[in-house]
Amino acid sequence: MKILMVASEAAPYAKAGGLGDAVSALSRALSRAGHDVRLLLPRYYSIDASKLEIVKGPIRVKSGEAELWAAVYKAYLPGSTVETYFLDHERYFGRDGIYGTKAEPDFADNPERFAFLCRAVFPLCRKLGWFPDILHAHDWPSALAPVFLGHEERLGQFAKTASVLSIHNLGYQGVYPKESFSSFGLPWDLFHGAGFEFYDKVNLLKAGIRCADCLTTVSPSYAREIQTPDFGFGLDGLLRHRSSDLVGILNGVDLDEWDPETDLLLPARYSASKIAGKDKCKAALQKEFGLPSAPGKPIVGMVARLTDQKGVGELFGPLYGSAYRICADMDLQFALVGSGEKWCEDELRALSGRLPNFKAVIGFDERLAHLIEAGSDFFLMPSRYEPCGLNQMYSLRYGTLPIVHRTGGLADTVENYNQDTGAGTGFMFDLLTPRSIYDTVGWAAWAWYNRREHILAMRERAMGRRFSWDRSAEEYGKLYERALTLSAESRPSVS
Repeated sequence: MKILMVASEAAPYAKAGGLGDAVSALSRALSRAGHDVRLLLPRYYSIDASKLEIVKGPIRVKSGEAELWAAVYKAYLPGSTVETYFLDHERYFGRDGIYGTKAEPDFADNPERFAFLCRAVFPLCRKLGWFPDILHAHDWPSALAPVFLGHEERLGQFAKTASVLSIHNLGYQGVYPKESFSSFGLPWDLFHGAGFEFYDKVNLLKAGIRCADCLTTVSPSYAREIQTPDFGFGLDGLLRHRSSDLVGILNGVDLDEWDPETDLLLPARYSASKIAGKDKCKAALQKEFGLPSAPGKPIVGMVARLTDQKGVGELFGPLYGSAYRICADMDLQFALVGSGEKWCEDELRALSGRLPNFKAVIGFDERLAHLIEAGSDFFLMPSRYEPCGLNQMYSLRYGTLPIVHRTGGLADTVENYNQDTGAGTGFMFDLLTPRSIYDTVGWAAWAWYNRREHILAMRERAMGRRFSWDRSAEEYGKLYERALTLSAESRPSVS
């Protein structure tokens, strides 16, 4: 199939979170499977145009009632044959930041900026003489692409193109003032007719969910959860209405980057059959973080964005979070790398000063993230919700047993420990409370000291788990076939 990915991020060109990694990895996997995959991104200010190839001649893109010109550059996604196109327009993308900056976290003209990106799909394809079978949009910034396809481009050269929208995190929907609708160049009857209206505001993701032929999200459990009021963020009714077209496909892991046998960021490499290198990584982790050298004590590691979604309130909330009691009551060590909300960063600094067995590095460091995954014995992820999650999959690969809230992709990838049989690959809790985190970390520490043979067997079992993007690409291929069928059935007949 011919597949066009439209996204606001794709590593290594632009990345604000896991979306950038997922778009690139899926594109490569689909290309390996034999599909003709191409990718459209904005050329942000940070992307060096001198390292790109210019596509001859600009394209004319509709913006509101006007038409604007944009240049297009091209490169190949590293490690693949995926042609990547970069939409260049100084007014919209010639600035620092993907979605905003520290001074302005969410650019006021984001609806207009990303509508321009989605509009550019169609003149770009016409210029290339290449018309996709599948138009695959990712999250709210590209959610308008299925809307424009369904309401303006369904006939003619895009008559056989089907649309797929992937929801990577329903918590981010692209909700803006109603007045921004005028920048989309659509008639006002589509404000309601295409599903934009959301409490008298514009909701870009809602319109994309309404208009796309098929919908995906990044794990089977999350696909079910977002159809409930607790996790639906106001869109659960629409998602239940579209449940027959919604599929959860688990993200994969880039094993070229995350493999303890080949990871050059580690002080020692190791495998399930040659595990000695993990002990060296543990010693290096203790030294790096200023923790006492203690091979016999378990280390609980964390690499996290310090936001409410990640359960940091229940873990680090002053006076009620469980982290202090975990470290004060239990014979273990705790190492963390993360950044985010200021109150949480301040609390981590305070805990690092008060507790000899707790150390945190504020910020993000790729080398330290790999060292924590390899040198820790357990990896804590108390996420409030987790669409897919990657760190628990990295942890399993590195023989570091996850301690997780049973939600979303965490529930799909971790098997709970059975202390009678030793089965499982991690430790899970059902309710996100300070007490449940405390008790489950305590359970893991108990197993470390009292069921060591179980821990070693679980570690070996965990390292045998594979989360391949190639397997995910197979599932997307099946979904694309369904989208083409649904699109053909809904296509208006032409007499």
